[in-house]
Amino acid sequence: MSARTLHLNLFVYPGGHHEAAWRYHGTDPKRLLDIGFYQDLARRAEAAAFDAVFFADGPSLADNVRHASRFRLEPFTWLSALAAATERIGLIATASTTYTEPYNLARLFSSLDHLSGGRAGWNIVTTGASQAAGNFGLDEHPVHADRYDRAREFVEVVTKLWDSWEDEALVVDQKSGVFADTDRIHEINHTGRRLRVRGPLNLPRSPQGRPVYVQAGSSEDGRSFAAAHAEAVFTAHQTLRGGQEFYADLKARARALGRDPDRLLVLPGISPFIGSTEAEARALHEEFDDLTQPEYSLQLLRRLLGLELSAAELDGPVPRQLVETRGERGNGSRFRLVLDIIDREQPTVRQLLHRLAGARGHRVVTGTPEQVADQIQEWFEHGAADGFNVMPPWLTGGFDLFADQVVPVLRQRGLFRTGYGGATLREHYGLPRPAAAPVR
Repeated sequence: MSARTLHLNLFVYPGGHHEAAWRYHGTDPKRLLDIGFYQDLARRAEAAAFDAVFFADGPSLADNVRHASRFRLEPFTWLSALAAATERIGLIATASTTYTEPYNLARLFSSLDHLSGGRAGWNIVTTGASQAAGNFGLDEHPVHADRYDRAREFVEVVTKLWDSWEDEALVVDQKSGVFADTDRIHEINHTGRRLRVRGPLNLPRSPQGRPVYVQAGSSEDGRSFAAAHAEAVFTAHQTLRGGQEFYADLKARARALGRDPDRLLVLPGISPFIGSTEAEARALHEEFDDLTQPEYSLQLLRRLLGLELSAAELDGPVPRQLVETRGERGNGSRFRLVLDIIDREQPTVRQLLHRLAGARGHRVVTGTPEQVADQIQEWFEHGAADGFNVMPPWLTGGFDLFADQVVPVLRQRGLFRTGYGGATLREHYGLPRPAAAPVR
């Protein structure tokens, strides 16, 4: 193996990441609410020695569920069931800093870390879906800058809670009768601009010290937040150059804050269509695109860009001049990514919709196992990625192809592990266990 090892997560999305995955003959959409389906996937990813499974979440129903599998299982329930069915693979879930409270979230992740033996990771998001506001008694969704301002304080509070028990606080001395050293358990007494939490947490410090901090978001606010707090970053890029620019910028920001940039992993998404020949892979990709439904795709474009288009305009050019770049939507990294596709490729509306159908703006690759491995290796060795979130177009077959055909190629090239060298997610990622920060 090379000194630097590729990291791979399985990003699980109901049915698969292509918007038409649930319609493909190789899927079984009736199993999408069957925990056995997901446990089988997690065991399969663990057999391939993946770093983690990752489950995204959002606290509202997507407005396009009519044409796609867009519901959300609650991630802690889901990951707890996966923890019981696996032994080594990491377990990463999304939880919002806008629509949860720090104490509850700290308990949930600490519990998952304890019960899984140190495999938990928190994907920190601020939630971009404005319809979530009404589910929590709010008249309107907080603006981008306010959400990140709360997120920074939120992470500070959660960190304090996870550190509110010193490592030596749990004594469990049956002879003396001392269960816990209360001198080593501390109230945090946090009073900030947005949050007030007394503490301490009602759980001992977890096996990893703290679950791994993961972040998804590549806007200016997102990059600053990741450089300060994240240990792994999930991101989306379409070109090697774009990936390299993001990678260099994020590592430089971390270094400027006094952090070791090697302890901040950049993990772009990649959605592979795999065939025994390139032509076979392209035919597979086209088969999926033929199953897309304009009603769904145009709704996605409306949400991303604010464009009101009809099916009659599918084969015309994207009306770039109608896209409003100012305002709240313009702050989003996915908005900028889609604009870049339009400016660089000048696609028709249909072509753009097919680009987005594969993985909502993440990079879609089509080819043989060797060609897919080539692209992974190029990004890994040329300063664009420390690893990838693998986003199978459909499940379970899309992942089976990757695990059976691409992973062996990566191992032959000395890029990916043949087995686990540790037991915790931090160990898989090569991250140290942090010491508890002293209570101030």
